[in-house]
Amino acid sequence: MTASGVRTGIEDLCRAHQGSGRAALGRLLGGMEEVASEGAWVVVADGRRFLNFGGHGVYLLGHRHPEVTAAVHRQIDTHPMSTRVFFEPTGVHAAAALSSVTPAGLDLVHFVNSGAEATEAALKLARAHGKTEIVTTVNGFHGKTLGALSVTARPVFQRPFEPLLPGVTAVRYGDAVELDAALARVAGRGVLILEPVQGEGGVIVPPPGYLAAAADLCRQHDALLIVDEIQTGLGRLGTWWGIDDARIVPDIMLVGKGLSGGVVPISAMVATAETYQPFAKDPYLHSSTFAASPIACAAASAAIRVMRDDDIVGKAADLGRRLVHAVGNAVAAHSSAHRIEVRGRGLLIGIEFADPRSVGDLYLNLVDRGVLVNHSLNSPTVLRLTPPAVLSDGELDFFLTAFTDALSAAFFA
Repeated sequence: MTASGVRTGIEDLCRAHQGSGRAALGRLLGGMEEVASEGAWVVVADGRRFLNFGGHGVYLLGHRHPEVTAAVHRQIDTHPMSTRVFFEPTGVHAAAALSSVTPAGLDLVHFVNSGAEATEAALKLARAHGKTEIVTTVNGFHGKTLGALSVTARPVFQRPFEPLLPGVTAVRYGDAVELDAALARVAGRGVLILEPVQGEGGVIVPPPGYLAAAADLCRQHDALLIVDEIQTGLGRLGTWWGIDDARIVPDIMLVGKGLSGGVVPISAMVATAETYQPFAKDPYLHSSTFAASPIACAAASAAIRVMRDDDIVGKAADLGRRLVHAVGNAVAAHSSAHRIEVRGRGLLIGIEFADPRSVGDLYLNLVDRGVLVNHSLNSPTVLRLTPPAVLSDGELDFFLTAFTDALSAAFFA
């Protein structure tokens, strides 16, 4: 149904071919059909525009950034898909571009189509080194394919698909003592996977020194370290990578979301030369028909170029500071009656409430006022903001007005 109550047929088609749950979600949000996007805005069929502070971290450059879309158009007009037989220069140049901005030593790039595929590739590469015991973190999120789900330590998603991969231990995020004990038990056979900031876990920022300690513990116990930067990397936190402040270099790093430039899906697993050796030696050991497609790689190269040329990382840091301060001021008036905490880094911001119903109420009130945000899959009490770094001052003001009004409507109507 549209907001006016006129049946469009989309809901019926969705129910018939994508399932009743997806149709119910669309109805809950008013039955609107998104048909266009540009910059920070999404347009629905009746012409209304919504400021996108959601998108699960994909749209750091906004929607349809002109330089990224132009690169993709050029690639479509010349060579959109490859035979996987000859050298394909677009993919090679994209790999070089990505490695030019990764921490020193992370030079080998394996492109895939999604973040979950990047996790799968990393777990398989660890297996190729004999690392069969996996340590992950409670409420960490790494995807929902079978291997990725095994290290996404959230029972509500795991239980319907058990048994999952064996040999997986989940430790509390930020607890170096518990991590030490877990890695010691699997010394020589372990691999650790964690996020620099837990995104779907509720924007959980680790205590100072935790990431460096985790890297040290991996060295002490001869474990491989996989850092999942799918959501946090490429400027989202106001630094190129979430691990930059910790000054660590993992064995494997996962990249995605922002790598797409908001135009074509693409992700990557990046590794040191030593770690990547099994895949480097045999390119058919782990392969994918559509991975490293020229159109996706054209988008990735253009996105990285824009991030450099337009100082997107610096803009994310500055805008993030302003946004956290302003959102904090907005919730301060409500904190006496409702416990609300604002936290985050850069443009990954979490707003935590005592009651999960408050998240839903604020979410719907924001939609009513023309703003899209995210809930957190692994933390039902946290509303998540992942806005573009290309916001204008006017767009920021639009959000803050809508947010303040939505807070009042949700808690004091």
